[in-house]
Amino acid sequence: MDSFFFNITDKRYQIKEIFNKKEQHVTRVDISNGLVFFDIALNLNTDRVLKVKNLDRMNFIVSVANGKCQINDKISNKTYQLNESNTYLFATSSQNFEITLSHSNKTEIFILFIADFFIKRYLSDNSHEPINTLYQKIQTDVSLELIHSAQTDALSLYLIDKIIHAKNNDKMNSIISEHRAIEYIIHRLSLLEFIDTNNFNEQQIAIAQKAKSIIQNNYINPPSIKELAHLCATNDFKLKSYFKLVNQTTIYAYVQKLRLDNANLLLREQLLSVAQVANAVGYKHSGHFSAIFYKTYGVYPKDLKSI
Repeated sequence: MDSFFFNITDKRYQIKEIFNKKEQHVTRVDISNGLVFFDIALNLNTDRVLKVKNLDRMNFIVSVANGKCQINDKISNKTYQLNESNTYLFATSSQNFEITLSHSNKTEIFILFIADFFIKRYLSDNSHEPINTLYQKIQTDVSLELIHSAQTDALSLYLIDKIIHAKNNDKMNSIISEHRAIEYIIHRLSLLEFIDTNNFNEQQIAIAQKAKSIIQNNYINPPSIKELAHLCATNDFKLKSYFKLVNQTTIYAYVQKLRLDNANLLLREQLLSVAQVANAVGYKHSGHFSAIFYKTYGVYPKDLKSI
């Protein structure tokens, strides 16, 4: 079986039109060695099948904007149903699967394939980093495994649009597209939470997880540290220490992450203003919200409203 990635020293930005008819297309773009995306826009009267059969270790991200599809793994005999407005992260060390695009008046799907040797460039000394966990996963014998699924947020749509349209640049389209693809990967991986419970004792895990659950249900108006410690039957010091140890973040940072994650979902709603989104996730002033959003993602929330 051939490699999915072109694996050559020449890293030219390569575009291949697999199908192109009026406003319909299936386009493969090799951004650089180890980074490939498919841009799919079709009006389907019948199902269409894309086959992937290689010996590559990779992660890939599927974002279904419109329509539905399923992935049939021929090795494990598992079938994954992928729904509209959702994004899915997969891991695979050997491929023999089919992506079936269901018949629909409007099918729009974006798939980014990331080779293990591309991921390896960015491994961290911190074993808690999601990218390390994903890399280790695809070094094992896994035909196809769903790692994460979630609703597609506004920032993901914004970055996908930038990745796809980098081909319209006359200069440096490979660098621009790879830069946006890395931003997209960073954002999708930031949504993952891997906790190795073997590294902590039962009390640390119990307190950290209870606090996390309480915050998830009250991130708009979270309890104070003292109130949260009381709810977790512990003191302030243990609460903050155990939470950071287990979750690799502070309580304040986690509250902010939940607010921004949910804001990203709400920003897809065209009827909501930025001020309404800010208020809905717990920020009283839209200017403060926009500043935090820009500091975190490098783009203002108002810029996502146009996608």
